[in-house]
Amino acid sequence: MNLPIQLQAGLYLYLICINIITIAVYGIDKRNAVYGKWRIRVSTLLGLAAAGGSVGALLGMHLFHHKTRKKKFTIGVPLMLAAQILLLFFLAKAGLLFFA
Repeated sequence: MNLPIQLQAGLYLYLICINIITIAVYGIDKRNAVYGKWRIRVSTLLGLAAAGGSVGALLGMHLFHHKTRKKKFTIGVPLMLAAQILLLFFLAKAGLLFFA
């Protein structure tokens, strides 16, 4: 039994949006670091990754060369991504999601 198509589409749309937002926030924080302006909290950056934006966080880290020396990020973000992939895999295996 799959989740209703609207719910699945909403999930995919959410994941796309949270990842775009996460990349943008990492870029903003890097720019602010370079110019000595206010910074975005580490908890916010990691929270966005945990909320489904781990792909965006990894892309942002590498695109902007930001937080690439911090263990919380170099270990934490890939672990979050692995957990999110496993969650999607198990939801698909349980028949709740499909990947077209």
